[in-house]
Amino acid sequence: MKTVAFNTLGCKLNFSETSTIANLFLDNNYSRVAFNNKADIYIINTCSVTANADRKCRQIIRKAVKNNANAIVVVIGCYAQLKPKEISEIKGVNVVLGANEKFNILKYIKDLDNKQAPKVISCDVNDVDNFFPAFSFGDRTRSFLKVQDGCDYECTYCTIPLARGKSRNDTVENTVNQAKKIAEKEVKEIILTGVNIGDFGQSTGESFTSLVKELDKVEGIERYRISSIEPNLITDEIINIVSSSKRFVPHFHIPLQSGTDTLLAIMKRRYNTELYKNKIETINKLIPEASIGVDVIIGFPGETDEDFNTTYNFLNSLDISYLHVFTYSDRENTLSNNMDNKVNPKVKDERSKMLHILSDKLQRRFYEKNLGQEKEVLFETQKKNGKMFGFTDNYVKVELDFDKNLVNNITKVQLLSINEDGNVNAIIVS
Repeated sequence: MKTVAFNTLGCKLNFSETSTIANLFLDNNYSRVAFNNKADIYIINTCSVTANADRKCRQIIRKAVKNNANAIVVVIGCYAQLKPKEISEIKGVNVVLGANEKFNILKYIKDLDNKQAPKVISCDVNDVDNFFPAFSFGDRTRSFLKVQDGCDYECTYCTIPLARGKSRNDTVENTVNQAKKIAEKEVKEIILTGVNIGDFGQSTGESFTSLVKELDKVEGIERYRISSIEPNLITDEIINIVSSSKRFVPHFHIPLQSGTDTLLAIMKRRYNTELYKNKIETINKLIPEASIGVDVIIGFPGETDEDFNTTYNFLNSLDISYLHVFTYSDRENTLSNNMDNKVNPKVKDERSKMLHILSDKLQRRFYEKNLGQEKEVLFETQKKNGKMFGFTDNYVKVELDFDKNLVNNITKVQLLSINEDGNVNAIIVS
């Protein structure tokens, strides 16, 4: 029996697709092994959001070749779509598959037992129009469900539309059926993933709101989380649904990117700071216990000290829970790549550190608001130093002494204190 190993870089969407591709191999009598082991085939699902992501991809490819010089190495994902020729020139790579071809991977490697020149199989991104359903599995606790792919936005710093094509999705009915399949695997939590999930419905004439309403009816799933959703697409109706739902948890992740309207306009974002602030206030009014995560980019071309301070102060003024901080890097074929007034790397590092410190403060403030409360926690299989971990519905990370009977169970606890690792100590409420 041939063995196959996978390595996934990047977003939750990539993880859902890797799981689906892995299942194709298992259904065809392959045995899956850990990536660090010797395997007959290595499949690397790549990311290309930043220059650092590209470097990481190349390192992983070389690691696969080192593990087994005679293995077939296949590279898929965003980096493979954007720079197939560059990848094919890395020693040891056999096949490079673009966005439309990766789900036909078995066909392309079937005749590659003998070494030959790398095959690059990729179509123009404008021709990428198929939607392939996917969800992650293997972790009984949660599953990433792909509900949407591609993006029609033209943000000046982003390569994702170039890597994944136009916005598209399956029907509400078919997506709900995927959720039912996940429920059969005794998974307690589904995280809805995609490139621009709030744009769901572009290819079927439906809406993200209608999807949320139908998913809320699926029996067997106890929790849904909505992953990153654009501020202009998170409607008051969606917020209202979450506020009254027994399954959709009070946790949002809403990208901001900059706290200045000038930079938001240059980035070609589809909102301003007033709209963003109104969304945060609406969530906090209707769902006071909600956790709200925020993406922010520092060092975008032309970002002055004044711009950064405005962004910092804007973030600090919002009732939010944590930040994901991204340092801007030039990407080929984006408008920002050719912009003047690039920010000095040392300045970017300083700004990044300031926002990471702010994020820690915001998270601690949010955790402190929850201390003393009774919350339901979904505990995971992870074990470290005799401890187990899980998250409340509003995304507070809880730590308890390990008990295998609690794994994949939602357990009511009382939140006691924040420990030195930044997690919350708790006791079980009988």
